[in-house]
Amino acid sequence: MIFPLRHGLHRLRYPERYAQLDRLLANQSLGPVTLARQQREALAAIAHHARTRVPYYARRLADWDGNPATLPILTKEDVRTHLDDLLDRDADRTRVGLGHTGGSTGQPLAFWYDQAKHELMRAGMMRGFMMSGWRPGQKVLYLWGARQDTGKGGVFANRLTDLLAGERTVAATAYSDALLDQWIQLIRRWRPTLLYGYASALHELARRILERKQTLPTSLIGAYSTAEMLLEDRRSLMERAFGCKVFNQYGCREVPNIAWECRHGGMHVMADLVHLEAVPTDGEDRLLVTSLTNRLMPFIRYELGDAGRLLEGACPCGSPFPRMEMGLCRHNDLIRTPGGKTVHPAVFNRLLYGLTQVRQYQWRQVAPDRMALDLLCPAPLAPEQVAALERALGAQVDQAMALEIHYPAAIAATASGKQRYIIGLG
Repeated sequence: MIFPLRHGLHRLRYPERYAQLDRLLANQSLGPVTLARQQREALAAIAHHARTRVPYYARRLADWDGNPATLPILTKEDVRTHLDDLLDRDADRTRVGLGHTGGSTGQPLAFWYDQAKHELMRAGMMRGFMMSGWRPGQKVLYLWGARQDTGKGGVFANRLTDLLAGERTVAATAYSDALLDQWIQLIRRWRPTLLYGYASALHELARRILERKQTLPTSLIGAYSTAEMLLEDRRSLMERAFGCKVFNQYGCREVPNIAWECRHGGMHVMADLVHLEAVPTDGEDRLLVTSLTNRLMPFIRYELGDAGRLLEGACPCGSPFPRMEMGLCRHNDLIRTPGGKTVHPAVFNRLLYGLTQVRQYQWRQVAPDRMALDLLCPAPLAPEQVAALERALGAQVDQAMALEIHYPAAIAATASGKQRYIIGLG
C-alpha cells in the first residue's frame, strides 16, 4: 500500500488519536514558562477532580491545604488495596476495562482504563517516536511480549490496524538463536523505520546480529528501548549492531509516556502529560509521577519504585520539556531453560495475573529445571491455582521446568532498597 494512502486511512480510522497528537505536537511550541504554568494549573485541576469525584481521594484530601507538596503519596499497595475506590464515582463500569501489570518491583496490581486513555497513550507514543525523526505511517516493529498487548484486543494486536499504521509485533519473551535469526530476516525483509521493545530483547537481537556478522537495512533510523534499565554498554552494542541511534523511553503501564529521549540525548519529561518529582529518600532520589490527564483513575504522586533526578538547563534540541536522568531501576534477570530458551521476565509477570490476593512475589531460578516462587499473601494459594500455575509454567516457559512455592514472612530487598521480582542463576 502506498505510504500516503495508508497513513490517510489510519487517520480516518482513529480521528481521536490524531486529534490528540495534533494537540501534543502544538504543545512543543510553548515556551518553558508557559508550559510550567499550564502544568501547575493541570496539577491543581486533577487534584480538585480527585477530591470531588474519586472516593479514595475524597477521604485522603478532605483536609488538604491546597499545597501540591503536601499531596499524599500513592503507593502500589494503595492501588492494590483501594482499586474500586480509585475509580471516578461517575464512571460507567460497562465502558471501562481492567488492566494488569506485574510491576517492576514484584508487586502486581490492576488499574482502570478506558478508550480515551488508550488513544492518548498511542498519540503520546507517536509524538515520542517523532523525536527520532520518524513520521506517522512509517514502519515500526515492536519486540513485545505482554499478553494483554499482543493478544486479541491488545495494544499491538489488530492486524488491520497494523497494516494501516505500518506496524508489526513479534513476541519477544523467549530468545533462542533460531528465533533471533527469524527476527533478523523479518527486519531485513520488512525494512522498518523504528524498532521498539524491551531493553533485554533488543540486546539479545544485537548480540546475535554481531555474532552472525549481519547488517540491518538502512531504512532503520532508530530503536527505542523501554520497560527496563538501558545500560550504556548495552546501548553501545545495540548501536553497533543496528547501525542507528538507540533511544531510551520511560513510562509504565499505569502512567505511560513519562519521558522520551531526543536525538541530542536529552531524556525529556512530557510535562503536558505528567508532573514528575525526584524526592530525596534514603540516599537516592525516588521518582513520583502524577498523571495530568487521567481523570478516570487519578494517579497523584504515584511512587514508581524507580530512581532518577531532574536536570537543569535547556537541551540543544530546543524542546521546552524539562530533562531527567534515570538512576538504578527495573533491572531483572533473564531465565535460561533446560530446552535452551532465554525467557523474558514479562512471562513470569503474566503468570500471576488475576491472583489479586498476592501482595508481593519473587521468582527465583534455583536449578536449570526448577523455579521457586516466594509469595506474600494472606493465605496459601488454592490447589487448583497451584495446578494452573504449574500448567502455565510448562506451557509458556518449559515443560521440563518444575515449580516450588514458598510463603516467607518477608521478601528481602536489594542493597538499593528495591525489590527484584525475578532472579536467575547468574
